[in-house]
Amino acid sequence: MKIEPRINFVTLGVADIKKARGFYEKGLGWKVSAASQGDIVFFQLGGTVLALYPRKLLAEDATLKAAGSGFRGFTLAHNVRKKEEVAQVLKIAEKAGAKIVKPAQAVFWGGHSGYFADPDGHLWEVVWNPHFKMSGQGEIRLP
Repeated sequence: MKIEPRINFVTLGVADIKKARGFYEKGLGWKVSAASQGDIVFFQLGGTVLALYPRKLLAEDATLKAAGSGFRGFTLAHNVRKKEEVAQVLKIAEKAGAKIVKPAQAVFWGGHSGYFADPDGHLWEVVWNPHFKMSGQGEIRLP
């Protein structure tokens, strides 16, 4: 059997499900899926689903300890269509309660990016990449 390459869901463990939902739904303006219920919140992000779930319960489900903070060894990325949109998205995120970790700026590889941390400290890179084309649906297609 060959494993097909894809990511269908990204689930973020959050400290306060109501606060996290408010950040993404009201703050960023993302639409909550009707499939959301109880302790789980879903957002359709193109072909991927972002899920929010209590950190303690997510760790329990994975049979791990929930303790730990700081850099987690990964970031999430939100690509934009125009260079100017990087600063605009960072401003919206900050207004919604995010902490700006790195303001919008030119990067060494020729793009433009910045980072924010959501209320639970999950790092999001907001990036304009002139080297990758984006579809009309906002999907990145690698060469």
